[in-house]
Amino acid sequence: MSSFLSLGVPETLASSLAERGVTEPFPIQRDTLPDALAGRDVLGRGRTGSGKTIAFSLPMVARLSGANAARRTGGHPRGLVLAPTRELASQIADSLKPLEKAAGLRSAVVFGGVGQNPQVNALAGGVDVLIACPGRLLDLIGQGYVKLANIETLVLDEADQMFDMGFVIAIRKIVAHLPRRR
Repeated sequence: MSSFLSLGVPETLASSLAERGVTEPFPIQRDTLPDALAGRDVLGRGRTGSGKTIAFSLPMVARLSGANAARRTGGHPRGLVLAPTRELASQIADSLKPLEKAAGLRSAVVFGGVGQNPQVNALAGGVDVLIACPGRLLDLIGQGYVKLANIETLVLDEADQMFDMGFVIAIRKIVAHLPRRR
């Protein structure tokens, strides 16, 4: 039986999980965390409740935390999570909160169907991780509120659903704004 620490998860993040009663990694976490923490590309597939969000959140938070958190600048996130729906984007943000608190990071969520001013203000204050639905993100990029040149980590959550929903062109446009090395 492996622990989060034995998989290479920093102690502060493993402790944050333990405080929420998460002490044993799920199979997708055991299979992906060592590679993701080492900075390798990972493709994971699993059902709802299989632990996918933690599997991608832990490596992202670990990479962006510590001394790197000081590099936060307004409108220039360093981690990007794309999600197909505002409900999923909000769920990801809720899951990320305890980890980002433990690591001294900030995140913001952007999606359509609501006024953009609170989202623009959050971005201007500087965020490390941006959780976004593709349409609103493209709107904010087009208006100059978001620049993706500093993205170090990209996550496509529910990529198959985003493709089924017709977001392929939007995702390609977003990826075109990212640095080649991430």
